Amino acid sequence: MKVLLLSAYDAASHRHWRQTLVAQFPEWDWQVLTLPARYFAWRIRGNSLSWAFGQRELLEQPYDLVIATSMTDLSALRGMVPVLAQIPTLVYFHENQFAYPESGREYGSVEPKVLNIYTALAADYVLFNSGYNRNSFLAGAQVLLKKMPDQVPAGLIERLQARSSVLPVPLNIEQSHPSRIWPDDTLGAATDRPLRILWAARWEFDKGPDRLRLILNALEQRGLNYRLALLGERFRHSPKEFEQIGQAFSHRLDQFGFAESRTEYLSWLRGADLVLSTATHEFQGLAVLEAVAQGCVPVLPARQVYPELFAPEYLYPSMGDADTASEAEQAADLITAWDVKRRTEGLTAPDVSRFSWKVQREAYLKVVTEVASR
Repeated sequence: MKVLLLSAYDAASHRHWRQTLVAQFPEWDWQVLTLPARYFAWRIRGNSLSWAFGQRELLEQPYDLVIATSMTDLSALRGMVPVLAQIPTLVYFHENQFAYPESGREYGSVEPKVLNIYTALAADYVLFNSGYNRNSFLAGAQVLLKKMPDQVPAGLIERLQARSSVLPVPLNIEQSHPSRIWPDDTLGAATDRPLRILWAARWEFDKGPDRLRLILNALEQRGLNYRLALLGERFRHSPKEFEQIGQAFSHRLDQFGFAESRTEYLSWLRGADLVLSTATHEFQGLAVLEAVAQGCVPVLPARQVYPELFAPEYLYPSMGDADTASEAEQAADLITAWDVKRRTEGLTAPDVSRFSWKVQREAYLKVVTEVASR
């Protein structure tokens, strides 16, 4: 089978998904096109133009299937390269534009949301990485379509619902050896050392750095003995809270910034006790799932995708923007409770093997071959 794979905004999670997808099915003949994850507003509207007239010869080759990410301007691309309209097409949604929290820097256009709808309607089938992603997309699309003054075709949401399902980004669950990267490894058994807390996410506003700072303040007030590894991709204009955390909690930090290699990253994960999330935007939580797969107990807000993934014992209440201080106190309560259990009984991470490629491969094979046969 000859497959054209289009990743129009090739951010880290998109890149991970496409690379592992290609690696899992080496028997297929893959042609991959990607565009850098920058200039978001231009990229999502301009990718069809860039590809239709910059990669036309490649696009007009005979393919059995097109797989595209939701950032692809699929309706325009199929219009400008008509041969693509004859090829079965599967679209994968890592996220949707209806459920993003607002940073205050938005330019007020509904175009990213409209493009999500057009791309989904132009596909033969749509996959979402979580039920939360799918449900928030369908609900948001319905609200937006109701705002159109007239000439809105009936049944569009039902059509999208019938032609979509959930299939997560699978994990490469790698087994790493016990870590020697945490500085306190020489202090003996887990009960004799500080609690190790891991926070791993993009250094952006939607990952809740303001909430993280409040939680760390609450832990300090409790006098908890802990160490912190704050990992993740850092950007030129990362929120000021990260620098504030780096200064105020330098006495707790064992790592502050991006791990130099995959091996080093896994070592931080493998050596931690808890993985903490403060995200206000999470469609699957791949970094959290990876950490749990390496043995971390999750401490997560009860919002976004997390209640879909983990039992209530791993969740602290989500209080919204109105009461972040109370949310932080309850997160600190949960962290303290897990520390007591660590020292008295020991910790066991929940099982996330259902997200592994070993489990998910057959599901991917089934949906891809079914779409390709249409």
